[in-house]
Amino acid sequence: MIFMAEYEAYDEDVEVNGQTINSFLDAVMIKSKVKDILEEEGIVDPAPDKWYSQQAWLNAFKKIHEKTGDLTLKKIGRSIPENADWPSDIETIPEGLKSIDKAYHMNHRYGKIGNYKFEKTDEREGKIICDNPYPDPFDEGIIKATVEKFSDDSSNVKVEIDDSKPTRSEGANSTVFLIYW
Repeated sequence: MIFMAEYEAYDEDVEVNGQTINSFLDAVMIKSKVKDILEEEGIVDPAPDKWYSQQAWLNAFKKIHEKTGDLTLKKIGRSIPENADWPSDIETIPEGLKSIDKAYHMNHRYGKIGNYKFEKTDEREGKIICDNPYPDPFDEGIIKATVEKFSDDSSNVKVEIDDSKPTRSEGANSTVFLIYW
């Protein structure tokens, strides 16, 4: 089966929890416009304990990205580690990066949702393969915020797309990020 790159749920039955959607709302400056976009997609007053269509949420992501650009999606991504359901037993940067996949699965349900696969490549370096329908700037924000959360010195944190590999924004099924801390 071939999957679309960004903004297309891998499975029409996949749902995302309201707590994650609310962290999305908390990260944006103009909440009323974002709420309007969410309502256009059928997501009205998301409740933390309820579940919503991932495709509807992805449609909202796409509209917000088109209106505001990459920086807003990075900011939204940066809010996820602090606000979404997340494993609690994490102490190191590599554990934190591995936990992104666990958290992703805690906040989504039903069907194929994709993955975040972390591999440590050196003492203070690693890579993460993002095989999911979310946009690259959003995942970059999640990754950077996760590293900073577990870093003693966040001034050295660097997250960048591996330019030697195709990306979801170019139509690939995944994007590889290189991480330095």
